[in-house]
Amino acid sequence: MERGTQIFQIVGFKNSGKTTLIERIIQYGNSYGMQSGTIKHHGHGGGPNVPISDKDTDKHLKSGALYTAVEGDGSLLIQNHSKDWSLNEIIEMYNHLSLDLILIEGYKHGSFPKAVLIRKKEDLGILEELSNIQAVLTWFPLNEDIKFPVFSVNEPALFIDWLFQFLFGHEHHL
Repeated sequence: MERGTQIFQIVGFKNSGKTTLIERIIQYGNSYGMQSGTIKHHGHGGGPNVPISDKDTDKHLKSGALYTAVEGDGSLLIQNHSKDWSLNEIIEMYNHLSLDLILIEGYKHGSFPKAVLIRKKEDLGILEELSNIQAVLTWFPLNEDIKFPVFSVNEPALFIDWLFQFLFGHEHHL
């Protein structure tokens, strides 16, 4: 794409529809030949679930290797258990890949442009807490004066059209 790799966050509270929306964005981009990568913040306490086994790479980690990687049938799994990764460090790693779009799920307080999903009226306070909000998606009609474009989660195509115009400056239609 003309603008290089674009980065956009999708944030909201648990069960607000973040993953479903990201899936739709990826599918839409794929239909135009775009390559996307995602970064998900595991905010549920503890580390993310990874396959536990007695395979060689696990033995390498237990022996003190900082990183292990295993490849098979086109899948690559890289593990590191000794470092807390910042969002910027993960993005730096992704910059070595040929991606058109990096979608970040979570990391609410990240500084990248973001859309906020609002499931309940009580969640509206998050709009005052976060920076770089570009759009809001809601599960209910908003009567409040919102200074961002507002979309219904029931019409994701409207948001996705807006998003690709915002990021890449072209009109696409689903």
